[in-house]
Amino acid sequence: MTDAERNEYLNKVRETLAETGLEITEFTEAAKPVAPDNAIGRISRMDAINNKTFADRKLREAKQRIKRLERVLDKAESSDLGKCNRCGEEIMFKRLLYMPDTLLCISCARKKG
Repeated sequence: MTDAERNEYLNKVRETLAETGLEITEFTEAAKPVAPDNAIGRISRMDAINNKTFADRKLREAKQRIKRLERVLDKAESSDLGKCNRCGEEIMFKRLLYMPDTLLCISCARKKG
């Protein structure tokens, strides 16, 4: 990875970290417990519970993404930046920009799933 690519990638990681932080704020609000309020009706309450469940899942995913992005930033000065955690090979630069929180190359990611 060249110095220019490293800087571009780290900027993308920081940008994604900030965006994910905003998402966490939104999902935290949406994931608040649904009060048993008779005034909204049974169907509306079921919708509210479904929306809360969805927000809970998205909140967990966003928190996991934050952890991965922070791991990338921890490697910022390391020669391991942009290398697969499993096989140690360089991760394609386009993949890093598309998925800044990725820790695996395409081959290892396919084997994982």
